[in-house]
Amino acid sequence: MKRSIIQKEIRSDDMKRLFLMRHAKSSWDSPGLSDFERPLNDRGLNTAPFMAELISRRGLLPEFFISSPAVRAMQTAKIVKESSGSNAVLRFDERIYEASPNTLRQVVSEIDDAIASVMLIGHNPGLEGFIDFLTSEHESMPTAAVATIDLEIEQWTSLAKNCGRLVSVIRPKDEAQKAGG
Repeated sequence: MKRSIIQKEIRSDDMKRLFLMRHAKSSWDSPGLSDFERPLNDRGLNTAPFMAELISRRGLLPEFFISSPAVRAMQTAKIVKESSGSNAVLRFDERIYEASPNTLRQVVSEIDDAIASVMLIGHNPGLEGFIDFLTSEHESMPTAAVATIDLEIEQWTSLAKNCGRLVSVIRPKDEAQKAGG
């Protein structure tokens, strides 16, 4: 089921909010590079700042960024952070690359509870599986898509199956069509 953006909703201050972003479009043009080393292509380099502006304008900026260190994810994370004007901390965690939903749960559960909102930049199929784990929603996450999930938890260590509610999924292609592009 496709969801378009739902504007900010009233939510409890003690809830956690998780943004899951798939890295922007990457290049397959250099056969000598490993999958981990693949950079963003031109489309990805254009889409990442477009998405950053969009989430910033909609008030969907996190307090903390955590990303896969794969080149395409790292580039996406840095572009989104800088283009959105965020001064949040950006950290890289090698476990996010090729992560299962359970590994993503472990990574997020280690975040300091003083932080209420986090953006994790990673890869499929782990991200789609993590959305399903947290919300029982089956959503497609094309490159540069951002899912917003409100979590009925006060501590990141409390992440559990179905503890979240999918608020929105923003897909670049849908947003470009709305903008007439």
